[in-house]
Amino acid sequence: MLSQLSAAALVGIDALKVEVETNVSGGLPSFTVVGLPDNAIRESRERILTAIKNSGFNLPPKKVTVNLAPADVRKEGTAFDLSIAIGLLSSLQEVTHKLESTLILGELALDGSVRRINGALPIAMMSVRENIKRIIMPSINAEEAAVAVAASRSAVEVYGVKTLNETVTLLRDPAEFLPVEVDIESLFQEHPEYPVDFSDIKGQATAKKAMEIAAAGAHNLIMIGPPGSGKTLLAKALPGILPPLNFEESLETTKIYSVADKLNIGKPLMTRRPFRNPHHTTSNVALIGGGTMAKPGEVSLAHNGVLFLDELPEFTRNALEVLRQPLEDNEVTVSRISLTTNYPACFMLVAAMNPSPAGALKDQDGNLTATPQQIQRYLSKISGPLLDRIDIHIDVPKVDNQELFSGVKGESSEIIRNRVINARERQSKRFAEGNAPGIHANAQMTPKHIKKFCPIDKACATKLMEAMERLNLSARAHDRILKVSRTIADLDGSENIEMKHLIRAIQYRSLDRDFWNY
Repeated sequence: MLSQLSAAALVGIDALKVEVETNVSGGLPSFTVVGLPDNAIRESRERILTAIKNSGFNLPPKKVTVNLAPADVRKEGTAFDLSIAIGLLSSLQEVTHKLESTLILGELALDGSVRRINGALPIAMMSVRENIKRIIMPSINAEEAAVAVAASRSAVEVYGVKTLNETVTLLRDPAEFLPVEVDIESLFQEHPEYPVDFSDIKGQATAKKAMEIAAAGAHNLIMIGPPGSGKTLLAKALPGILPPLNFEESLETTKIYSVADKLNIGKPLMTRRPFRNPHHTTSNVALIGGGTMAKPGEVSLAHNGVLFLDELPEFTRNALEVLRQPLEDNEVTVSRISLTTNYPACFMLVAAMNPSPAGALKDQDGNLTATPQQIQRYLSKISGPLLDRIDIHIDVPKVDNQELFSGVKGESSEIIRNRVINARERQSKRFAEGNAPGIHANAQMTPKHIKKFCPIDKACATKLMEAMERLNLSARAHDRILKVSRTIADLDGSENIEMKHLIRAIQYRSLDRDFWNY
Protein backbone atom coordinates (compact mmCIF):
# COMPACT_ATOMS: atom_id res chain seq x y z
CA MET A 1 0.00 0.00 0.00
CA LEU A 2 1.19 3.51 -0.82
CA SER A 3 1.18 6.44 1.63
CA GLN A 4 2.18 10.07 1.08
CA LEU A 5 3.09 12.89 3.46
CA SER A 6 5.31 15.96 3.45
CA ALA A 7 8.75 16.66 4.87
CA ALA A 8 11.38 19.27 4.08
CA ALA A 9 15.01 19.54 2.96
CA LEU A 10 17.32 22.44 3.69
CA VAL A 11 18.89 24.27 0.74
CA GLY A 12 21.20 26.97 2.08
CA ILE A 13 19.18 28.76 4.76
CA ASP A 14 15.85 28.05 3.08
CA ALA A 15 13.70 24.93 3.02
CA LEU A 16 12.27 22.91 0.14
CA LYS A 17 9.10 20.84 0.41
CA VAL A 18 9.77 17.12 0.02
CA GLU A 19 7.09 14.50 -0.63
CA VAL A 20 7.75 11.26 1.27
CA GLU A 21 6.18 8.37 -0.64
CA THR A 22 6.24 5.01 1.13
CA ASN A 23 5.14 1.80 -0.55
CA VAL A 24 4.84 -1.59 1.17
CA SER A 25 4.39 -4.62 -1.07
CA GLY A 26 4.98 -8.33 -1.19
CA GLY A 27 8.31 -9.81 -2.17
CA LEU A 28 11.65 -10.38 -0.54
CA PRO A 29 12.00 -8.29 2.65
CA SER A 30 13.94 -5.13 1.91
CA PHE A 31 14.10 -1.42 2.79
CA THR A 32 15.17 0.95 0.02
CA VAL A 33 15.29 4.75 0.06
CA VAL A 34 15.58 6.55 -3.29
CA GLY A 35 15.58 10.21 -4.31
CA LEU A 36 19.21 11.27 -3.81
CA PRO A 37 19.51 10.49 -0.07
CA ASP A 38 22.84 11.00 1.69
CA ASN A 39 24.52 8.39 3.91
CA ALA A 40 22.65 9.55 7.03
CA ILE A 41 19.32 8.85 5.31
CA ARG A 42 20.51 5.51 3.89
CA GLU A 43 21.51 4.44 7.40
CA SER A 44 18.08 5.41 8.72
CA ARG A 45 16.78 1.91 7.96
CA GLU A 46 18.06 0.39 11.19
CA ARG A 47 17.07 3.40 13.29
CA ILE A 48 13.54 3.45 11.91
CA LEU A 49 12.86 -0.29 12.08
CA THR A 50 14.28 -0.62 15.59
CA ALA A 51 12.37 2.45 16.83
CA ILE A 52 9.11 1.05 15.39
CA LYS A 53 9.63 -2.33 17.04
CA ASN A 54 10.62 -0.78 20.39
CA SER A 55 7.48 1.35 20.23
CA GLY A 56 5.32 -1.77 20.21
CA PHE A 57 4.36 -2.02 16.54
CA ASN A 58 4.55 -5.25 14.54
CA LEU A 59 6.46 -5.19 11.28
CA PRO A 60 5.68 -8.01 8.84
CA PRO A 61 8.50 -8.97 6.44
CA LYS A 62 7.67 -6.86 3.41
CA LYS A 63 9.36 -5.00 0.61
CA VAL A 64 9.53 -1.31 1.60
CA THR A 65 10.36 1.40 -0.93
CA VAL A 66 10.66 5.06 0.10
CA ASN A 67 10.89 7.85 -2.46
CA LEU A 68 11.89 11.40 -1.53
CA ALA A 69 10.59 13.75 -4.21
CA PRO A 70 11.76 15.83 -6.01
CA ALA A 71 14.29 13.13 -6.78
CA ASP A 72 16.82 15.50 -8.40
CA VAL A 73 17.56 17.44 -5.16
CA ARG A 74 20.02 15.93 -2.71
CA LYS A 75 18.55 15.24 0.75
CA GLU A 76 20.78 15.41 3.81
CA GLY A 77 20.50 14.73 7.52
CA THR A 78 18.45 12.59 9.88
CA ALA A 79 15.29 14.70 10.01
CA PHE A 80 13.45 12.33 7.64
CA ASP A 81 13.40 9.47 10.19
CA LEU A 82 10.02 10.33 11.71
CA SER A 83 8.31 11.06 8.39
CA ILE A 84 9.53 7.75 6.90
CA ALA A 85 8.45 5.85 10.02
CA ILE A 86 4.96 7.41 9.94
CA GLY A 87 4.73 6.72 6.20
CA LEU A 88 5.62 3.09 6.83
CA LEU A 89 3.05 2.75 9.64
CA SER A 90 0.45 4.41 7.43
CA SER A 91 1.13 1.91 4.66
CA LEU A 92 0.66 -0.88 7.23
CA GLN A 93 -2.67 0.67 8.35
CA GLU A 94 -1.35 1.46 11.84
CA VAL A 95 -2.13 5.10 11.05
CA THR A 96 -5.36 5.54 9.12
CA HIS A 97 -5.73 9.32 9.41
CA LYS A 98 -5.22 11.23 6.18
CA LEU A 99 -1.78 12.81 6.01
CA GLU A 100 -2.43 15.34 3.27
CA SER A 101 -1.23 18.86 4.17
CA THR A 102 0.74 17.43 7.11
CA LEU A 103 4.49 17.98 7.41
CA ILE A 104 6.38 15.61 9.72
CA LEU A 105 10.07 15.80 10.66
CA GLY A 106 12.27 14.43 13.41
CA GLU A 107 15.24 12.20 14.14
CA LEU A 108 14.45 8.88 15.83
CA ALA A 109 16.39 7.24 18.63
CA LEU A 110 16.37 3.45 18.92
CA ASP A 111 13.87 3.58 21.78
CA GLY A 112 11.40 5.57 19.66
CA SER A 113 12.09 8.99 21.19
CA VAL A 114 12.29 11.98 18.87
CA ARG A 115 15.42 14.13 18.79
CA ARG A 116 15.87 17.72 17.66
CA ILE A 117 16.47 18.77 14.07
CA ASN A 118 18.09 21.73 12.35
CA GLY A 119 16.28 24.46 10.44
CA ALA A 120 12.88 24.39 12.16
CA LEU A 121 12.31 28.11 11.49
CA PRO A 122 12.93 28.08 7.70
CA ILE A 123 10.97 24.82 7.46
CA ALA A 124 7.97 26.46 9.14
CA MET A 125 8.30 29.52 6.89
CA MET A 126 8.25 27.22 3.86
CA SER A 127 5.20 25.39 5.25
CA VAL A 128 3.29 28.67 5.41
CA ARG A 129 4.14 29.38 1.77
CA GLU A 130 3.16 25.86 0.67
CA ASN A 131 -0.22 25.95 2.48
CA ILE A 132 0.69 23.14 4.86
CA LYS A 133 -2.05 22.89 7.50
CA ARG A 134 -0.18 21.03 10.24
CA ILE A 135 3.47 20.65 11.28
CA ILE A 136 4.64 17.82 13.56
CA MET A 137 8.22 18.01 14.79
CA PRO A 138 10.29 17.44 17.95
CA SER A 139 9.00 19.28 21.03
CA ILE A 140 12.35 20.97 21.45
CA ASN A 141 11.92 22.62 18.01
CA ALA A 142 8.20 23.39 18.19
CA GLU A 143 8.46 26.91 19.65
CA GLU A 144 10.96 27.87 16.97
CA ALA A 145 8.56 26.78 14.25
CA ALA A 146 5.67 28.53 16.03
CA VAL A 147 7.59 31.82 15.77
CA ALA A 148 7.37 31.68 11.97
CA VAL A 149 3.66 30.86 12.12
CA ALA A 150 2.97 33.72 14.54
CA ALA A 151 4.99 36.12 12.39
CA SER A 152 2.98 35.27 9.28
CA ARG A 153 -0.32 35.20 11.21
CA SER A 154 -1.02 31.93 9.47
CA ALA A 155 -3.51 29.24 10.48
CA VAL A 156 -0.82 26.54 10.39
CA GLU A 157 -0.84 24.41 13.53
CA VAL A 158 2.48 23.36 15.08
CA TYR A 159 2.64 20.29 17.32
CA GLY A 160 5.64 19.11 19.31
CA VAL A 161 6.15 15.40 19.97
CA LYS A 162 8.63 13.49 22.12
CA THR A 163 8.17 9.92 20.90
CA LEU A 164 6.99 7.93 17.91
CA ASN A 165 4.05 6.64 19.96
CA GLU A 166 3.01 10.20 20.79
CA THR A 167 3.13 11.07 17.08
CA VAL A 168 0.84 8.14 16.22
CA THR A 169 -1.56 9.10 19.01
CA LEU A 170 -1.62 12.69 17.72
CA LEU A 171 -2.50 11.52 14.21
CA ARG A 172 -5.21 9.19 15.49
CA ASP A 173 -6.82 11.73 17.82
CA PRO A 174 -5.69 15.32 17.12
CA ALA A 175 -8.30 16.78 19.47
CA GLU A 176 -6.32 15.52 22.48
CA PHE A 177 -3.41 17.83 21.67
CA LEU A 178 -3.03 21.60 21.65
CA PRO A 179 -0.89 23.39 19.05
CA VAL A 180 2.20 25.25 20.28
CA GLU A 181 1.87 29.03 20.37
CA VAL A 182 4.47 31.76 20.99
CA ASP A 183 4.09 35.34 22.14
CA ILE A 184 6.65 37.20 20.05
CA GLU A 185 6.28 40.47 21.95
CA SER A 186 7.32 38.78 25.20
CA LEU A 187 10.49 37.49 23.55
CA PHE A 188 11.53 41.05 22.70
CA GLN A 189 10.78 42.32 26.18
CA GLU A 190 13.81 40.52 27.56
CA HIS A 191 16.69 42.95 28.01
CA PRO A 192 19.95 41.32 26.87
CA GLU A 193 22.94 41.63 29.16
CA TYR A 194 26.35 42.27 27.62
CA PRO A 195 29.58 41.09 29.22
CA VAL A 196 31.42 44.42 28.86
CA ASP A 197 30.11 47.95 29.44
CA PHE A 198 31.89 51.00 28.07
CA SER A 199 31.95 52.51 31.56
CA ASP A 200 34.23 49.64 32.64
CA ILE A 201 36.91 50.56 30.09
CA LYS A 202 39.57 52.92 31.42
CA GLY A 203 40.79 55.74 29.18
CA GLN A 204 40.74 55.33 25.38
CA ALA A 205 38.34 58.24 24.84
CA THR A 206 39.37 58.56 21.18
CA ALA A 207 38.88 54.85 20.51
CA LYS A 208 35.52 54.86 22.27
CA LYS A 209 34.33 57.74 20.10
CA ALA A 210 35.45 55.87 16.99
CA MET A 211 33.50 52.80 18.16
CA GLU A 212 30.42 54.98 18.62
CA ILE A 213 30.78 56.35 15.09
CA ALA A 214 31.25 52.83 13.71
CA ALA A 215 28.11 51.64 15.52
CA ALA A 216 26.07 54.65 14.37
CA GLY A 217 26.81 54.03 10.70
CA ALA A 218 27.49 50.26 10.73
CA HIS A 219 31.05 50.93 9.57
CA ASN A 220 33.89 48.41 9.48
CA LEU A 221 36.72 49.26 11.84
CA ILE A 222 40.30 48.21 12.55
CA MET A 223 42.22 48.97 15.74
CA ILE A 224 46.02 49.18 15.82
CA GLY A 225 47.77 49.17 19.17
CA PRO A 226 50.22 47.34 21.43
CA PRO A 227 49.18 44.30 23.49
CA GLY A 228 47.17 45.19 26.59
CA SER A 229 45.87 48.50 25.27
CA GLY A 230 42.24 47.32 25.41
CA LYS A 231 41.48 46.45 21.79
CA THR A 232 39.69 43.19 22.57
CA LEU A 233 37.76 44.79 25.43
CA LEU A 234 36.56 47.59 23.15
CA ALA A 235 35.42 45.07 20.53
CA LYS A 236 33.50 43.02 23.10
CA ALA A 237 31.76 46.17 24.34
CA LEU A 238 30.62 47.15 20.83
CA PRO A 239 27.44 44.96 20.69
CA GLY A 240 26.18 46.77 23.79
CA ILE A 241 25.92 50.09 21.92
CA LEU A 242 24.37 48.75 18.72
CA PRO A 243 20.65 49.34 18.08
CA PRO A 244 18.44 46.39 19.09
CA LEU A 245 17.41 43.92 16.43
CA ASN A 246 14.08 44.61 14.76
CA PHE A 247 11.78 41.66 14.05
CA GLU A 248 12.85 41.20 10.41
CA GLU A 249 16.54 41.17 11.38
CA SER A 250 15.79 38.77 14.21
CA LEU A 251 14.08 36.33 11.85
CA GLU A 252 16.97 36.49 9.34
CA THR A 253 19.55 35.86 12.04
CA THR A 254 17.54 33.07 13.66
CA LYS A 255 17.21 31.28 10.31
CA ILE A 256 20.98 31.16 9.94
CA TYR A 257 21.57 29.91 13.48
CA SER A 258 18.76 27.37 13.12
CA VAL A 259 20.26 25.86 9.98
CA ALA A 260 23.77 25.87 11.50
CA ASP A 261 22.48 24.17 14.70
CA LYS A 262 23.74 27.11 16.79
CA LEU A 263 20.43 28.21 18.28
CA ASN A 264 20.34 28.06 22.07
CA ILE A 265 17.85 25.58 23.51
CA GLY A 266 14.88 27.37 25.03
CA LYS A 267 15.39 30.51 22.92
CA PRO A 268 13.29 30.15 19.76
CA LEU A 269 14.20 33.63 18.48
CA MET A 270 17.44 35.56 18.54
CA THR A 271 16.81 39.00 20.01
CA ARG A 272 20.45 39.96 20.56
CA ARG A 273 22.92 40.91 17.85
CA PRO A 274 25.50 38.15 17.31
CA PHE A 275 29.17 38.61 18.14
CA ARG A 276 31.53 36.15 16.46
CA ASN A 277 35.20 35.91 17.36
CA PRO A 278 36.87 33.14 15.33
CA HIS A 279 40.47 32.15 16.11
CA HIS A 280 43.16 33.11 13.61
CA THR A 281 43.69 29.41 12.75
CA THR A 282 40.14 29.25 11.35
CA SER A 283 40.02 27.72 7.86
CA ASN A 284 38.62 29.42 4.79
CA VAL A 285 35.56 27.13 4.77
CA ALA A 286 34.81 27.73 8.46
CA LEU A 287 35.07 31.47 7.88
CA ILE A 288 33.12 31.78 4.66
CA GLY A 289 30.85 28.70 4.79
CA GLY A 290 30.35 25.63 2.62
CA GLY A 291 31.95 22.23 3.13
CA THR A 292 30.74 18.75 2.22
CA MET A 293 27.47 19.32 4.05
CA ALA A 294 27.11 23.02 3.30
CA LYS A 295 26.77 25.15 6.42
CA PRO A 296 26.90 28.90 7.04
CA GLY A 297 30.35 30.17 8.05
CA GLU A 298 31.43 32.76 10.59
CA VAL A 299 30.65 35.67 8.26
CA SER A 300 27.02 34.51 8.02
CA LEU A 301 26.77 33.72 11.72
CA ALA A 302 27.75 37.36 12.27
CA HIS A 303 24.86 38.56 10.04
CA ASN A 304 23.26 41.69 11.56
CA GLY A 305 26.00 41.69 14.19
CA VAL A 306 29.75 41.90 14.65
CA LEU A 307 32.59 39.76 13.25
CA PHE A 308 35.69 40.37 15.38
CA LEU A 309 39.04 39.23 13.98
CA ASP A 310 41.71 39.57 16.65
CA GLU A 311 45.37 39.48 15.59
CA LEU A 312 44.33 40.15 12.01
CA PRO A 313 47.76 39.60 10.35
CA GLU A 314 47.90 36.11 11.90
CA PHE A 315 45.02 34.96 9.69
CA THR A 316 46.13 33.35 6.44
CA ARG A 317 46.18 35.57 3.38
CA ASN A 318 43.55 33.39 1.67
CA ALA A 319 41.22 33.60 4.67
CA LEU A 320 41.40 37.40 4.63
CA GLU A 321 40.91 37.65 0.89
CA VAL A 322 37.67 35.64 0.99
CA LEU A 323 36.22 38.44 3.13
CA ARG A 324 36.26 40.83 0.20
CA GLN A 325 33.03 39.57 -1.42
CA PRO A 326 30.84 39.62 1.73
CA LEU A 327 32.22 43.04 2.71
CA GLU A 328 31.21 44.40 -0.68
CA ASP A 329 28.00 42.47 -1.44
CA ASN A 330 26.69 41.61 2.07
CA GLU A 331 26.32 37.99 1.04
CA VAL A 332 28.43 34.92 0.37
CA THR A 333 28.15 32.73 -2.71
CA VAL A 334 29.33 29.15 -2.17
CA SER A 335 29.60 27.19 -5.41
CA ARG A 336 29.83 23.41 -5.56
CA ILE A 337 29.41 20.90 -8.38
CA SER A 338 25.85 20.06 -7.37
CA LEU A 339 24.54 23.49 -6.37
CA THR A 340 25.28 27.15 -5.68
CA THR A 341 24.17 28.54 -2.33
CA ASN A 342 23.90 32.15 -1.18
CA TYR A 343 24.24 32.97 2.50
CA PRO A 344 23.48 36.45 3.87
CA ALA A 345 26.52 38.15 5.42
CA CYS A 346 25.72 41.74 6.37
CA PHE A 347 27.98 42.32 9.35
CA MET A 348 30.26 44.89 10.94
CA LEU A 349 33.88 43.82 10.62
CA VAL A 350 35.94 44.80 13.65
CA ALA A 351 39.63 43.85 13.48
CA ALA A 352 42.53 44.31 15.84
CA MET A 353 46.26 44.08 15.28
CA ASN A 354 49.60 44.97 16.82
CA PRO A 355 51.72 47.59 15.04
CA SER A 356 54.67 45.19 14.98
CA PRO A 357 55.24 41.41 14.98
CA ALA A 358 56.96 41.92 18.34
CA GLY A 359 53.86 43.59 19.80
CA ALA A 360 54.51 47.25 20.54
CA LEU A 361 56.08 49.29 17.74
CA LYS A 362 58.72 50.89 19.99
CA ASP A 363 60.29 49.94 23.30
CA GLN A 364 60.68 52.18 26.38
CA ASP A 365 63.75 53.86 24.86
CA GLY A 366 61.89 54.75 21.66
CA ASN A 367 63.62 52.12 19.51
CA LEU A 368 61.74 49.95 17.03
CA THR A 369 61.03 46.47 18.41
CA ALA A 370 61.60 44.92 14.98
CA THR A 371 63.40 45.92 11.82
CA PRO A 372 61.51 48.07 9.31
CA GLN A 373 61.58 45.15 6.88
CA GLN A 374 59.98 42.82 9.43
CA ILE A 375 57.32 45.36 10.29
CA GLN A 376 56.57 46.04 6.63
CA ARG A 377 56.31 42.30 5.94
CA TYR A 378 53.97 41.96 8.91
CA LEU A 379 51.73 44.82 7.76
CA SER A 380 51.71 43.65 4.15
CA LYS A 381 49.79 40.52 5.16
CA ILE A 382 46.73 42.77 5.01
CA SER A 383 46.11 43.65 1.37
CA GLY A 384 45.29 47.13 0.15
CA PRO A 385 41.88 46.09 -1.27
CA LEU A 386 40.88 44.68 2.13
CA LEU A 387 41.98 47.85 3.96
CA ASP A 388 40.03 49.94 1.44
CA ARG A 389 36.89 48.11 2.59
CA ILE A 390 37.48 49.06 6.22
CA ASP A 391 36.03 52.52 6.86
CA ILE A 392 37.74 53.45 10.13
CA HIS A 393 41.38 52.89 11.14
CA ILE A 394 42.17 53.95 14.69
CA ASP A 395 45.21 53.94 16.95
CA VAL A 396 44.71 52.41 20.39
CA PRO A 397 47.78 53.46 22.42
CA LYS A 398 48.79 52.06 25.79
CA VAL A 399 46.54 53.33 28.59
CA ASP A 400 48.15 55.98 30.78
CA ASN A 401 48.71 54.75 34.34
CA GLN A 402 46.96 57.79 35.76
CA GLU A 403 43.80 56.93 33.80
CA LEU A 404 44.15 53.26 34.66
CA PHE A 405 44.08 53.88 38.42
CA SER A 406 41.54 56.67 38.23
CA GLY A 407 38.21 55.96 39.89
CA VAL A 408 36.34 58.07 37.35
CA LYS A 409 33.89 56.08 35.24
CA GLY A 410 33.16 56.94 31.65
CA GLU A 411 29.82 56.99 29.86
CA SER A 412 27.80 53.81 30.07
CA SER A 413 26.91 51.73 27.03
CA GLU A 414 23.26 52.67 27.48
CA ILE A 415 23.97 56.41 27.09
CA ILE A 416 26.10 55.82 24.01
CA ARG A 417 23.52 53.40 22.57
CA ASN A 418 20.82 56.06 22.79
CA ARG A 419 22.94 58.43 20.69
CA VAL A 420 23.59 55.63 18.19
CA ILE A 421 19.88 54.85 17.93
CA ASN A 422 19.08 58.52 17.31
CA ALA A 423 21.70 58.68 14.55
CA ARG A 424 20.31 55.51 12.95
CA GLU A 425 16.80 56.98 13.04
CA ARG A 426 18.04 60.07 11.18
CA GLN A 427 19.58 57.81 8.56
CA SER A 428 16.45 55.69 8.17
CA LYS A 429 14.32 58.81 7.75
CA ARG A 430 16.74 60.28 5.20
CA PHE A 431 16.84 57.10 3.12
CA ALA A 432 13.06 56.67 3.29
CA GLU A 433 12.45 60.25 2.14
CA GLY A 434 15.19 59.94 -0.48
CA ASN A 435 13.69 56.82 -2.04
CA ALA A 436 16.56 54.47 -1.15
CA PRO A 437 14.88 51.12 -0.35
CA GLY A 438 17.02 48.48 1.34
CA ILE A 439 19.48 51.03 2.75
CA HIS A 440 19.31 51.35 6.53
CA ALA A 441 22.75 52.64 7.54
CA ASN A 442 25.36 54.94 6.02
CA ALA A 443 27.84 52.11 5.48
CA GLN A 444 25.39 50.45 3.06
CA MET A 445 25.31 53.40 0.64
CA THR A 446 26.41 52.80 -2.94
CA PRO A 447 28.25 55.46 -4.99
CA LYS A 448 24.89 56.63 -6.30
CA HIS A 449 23.61 57.14 -2.76
CA ILE A 450 26.84 58.84 -1.67
CA LYS A 451 26.45 61.39 -4.43
CA LYS A 452 22.86 62.04 -3.38
CA PHE A 453 23.14 62.01 0.42
CA CYS A 454 26.73 63.15 1.07
CA PRO A 455 27.13 66.49 -0.72
CA ILE A 456 30.03 68.68 0.46
CA ASP A 457 30.86 72.32 -0.19
CA LYS A 458 33.82 73.55 -2.23
CA ALA A 459 36.14 73.98 0.78
CA CYS A 460 35.49 70.42 1.95
CA ALA A 461 36.00 69.09 -1.59
CA THR A 462 39.38 70.84 -1.80
CA LYS A 463 40.39 69.41 1.58
CA LEU A 464 39.39 65.91 0.58
CA MET A 465 41.33 66.18 -2.68
CA GLU A 466 44.43 67.27 -0.78
CA ALA A 467 44.08 64.32 1.58
CA MET A 468 43.69 61.88 -1.29
CA GLU A 469 46.83 63.15 -3.00
CA ARG A 470 48.87 63.23 0.21
CA LEU A 471 47.77 59.79 1.42
CA ASN A 472 47.52 58.25 -2.07
CA LEU A 473 43.95 57.11 -1.40
CA SER A 474 41.86 55.02 -3.77
CA ALA A 475 38.40 55.93 -5.05
CA ARG A 476 36.97 53.38 -2.61
CA ALA A 477 38.71 55.10 0.31
CA HIS A 478 37.26 58.41 -0.94
CA ASP A 479 33.75 56.96 -0.66
CA ARG A 480 34.48 55.52 2.79
CA ILE A 481 35.59 58.92 4.08
CA LEU A 482 32.36 60.52 2.86
CA LYS A 483 30.26 57.78 4.49
CA VAL A 484 32.03 58.22 7.83
CA SER A 485 31.70 62.02 7.53
CA ARG A 486 27.97 61.60 7.04
CA THR A 487 27.74 59.44 10.18
CA ILE A 488 29.74 61.93 12.26
CA ALA A 489 27.37 64.67 11.08
CA ASP A 490 24.38 62.51 12.06
CA LEU A 491 25.76 62.02 15.56
CA ASP A 492 26.33 65.78 15.70
CA GLY A 493 22.74 66.45 14.63
CA SER A 494 23.91 68.30 11.52
CA GLU A 495 21.98 68.22 8.26
CA ASN A 496 25.14 68.86 6.22
CA ILE A 497 28.68 67.51 6.26
CA GLU A 498 30.90 70.24 7.67
CA MET A 499 34.67 70.67 7.58
CA LYS A 500 35.12 69.33 11.13
CA HIS A 501 33.22 66.17 10.23
CA LEU A 502 35.32 65.61 7.13
CA ILE A 503 38.62 66.20 8.92
CA ARG A 504 37.76 63.71 11.64
CA ALA A 505 36.83 61.10 9.02
CA ILE A 506 40.16 61.65 7.24
CA GLN A 507 41.96 61.17 10.56
CA TYR A 508 40.38 57.74 10.83
CA ARG A 509 42.73 56.39 8.15
CA SER A 510 45.72 55.45 10.32
CA LEU A 511 47.08 52.82 7.96
CA ASP A 512 47.07 55.33 5.10
CA ARG A 513 49.24 57.80 7.04
CA ASP A 514 52.90 57.80 8.08
CA PHE A 515 52.84 54.71 10.24
CA TRP A 516 56.30 55.22 11.70
CA ASN A 517 55.10 58.18 13.77
CA TYR A 518 52.75 55.86 15.65
